[in-house]
Amino acid sequence: MTDDTERASQTTQLYERLRSAILTLDLLPGQSLAERGLEARFAASRTPVRAALVRLEAEGLVRRDGRSFAVAPIDLAEIAQLAEYREAIETAAVRLAVHRASDEQLDTLENELESTADVHAAGESVRAGGDFHSRLAELSGNPFFSTAVATSLRRLERTRWLEASSAGSRDHAHDEHLRILDAVRARDADLATALIAEHIRGTHERLRESLSSDEWRRAQVVP
Repeated sequence: MTDDTERASQTTQLYERLRSAILTLDLLPGQSLAERGLEARFAASRTPVRAALVRLEAEGLVRRDGRSFAVAPIDLAEIAQLAEYREAIETAAVRLAVHRASDEQLDTLENELESTADVHAAGESVRAGGDFHSRLAELSGNPFFSTAVATSLRRLERTRWLEASSAGSRDHAHDEHLRILDAVRARDADLATALIAEHIRGTHERLRESLSSDEWRRAQVVP
């Protein structure tokens, strides 16, 4: 294995381990991520550590803190902005999907959705939910919509893990996804857009209430 290949492998492994720790809140918002400490903790050299942190910074999970890095705070204002953005993008995408998606494509999406009905782990639920929204946007036939949806969901992934930690929330989201898909299959554009807008708003409201709690304020959440 060449030095470059080894560094790339170290970077990927470190990135995945750090990302998982941030998403599951093993590393809390605001927690310092000193490069030397990470080098020792993960037995990695400086270059892969810096590369992993820069990659996480681009996803909004890490931010620079002076000459060092820290876990990014959960910013309620950004979450609200992303909810508005998602609503605008996803309602437009689903309206196009109503007219452009084939029955075969909708059958495939329904099968994928049904296969995740019994998902119990938060991480699996987050991935399944993200896949549904991204795939639905793809059925618009416009790749810019699917890219925008995937990017938004990735920036929201940490808070989506929080919601998915509740079995009730997972079941509720799955039921809403089925209703949205049924409306698309019925070629009812108005109903499909109304349902996906309601779904996004409801998800945001539940997150807002959770993240406004005293517990999260103690965890350095940005108000």
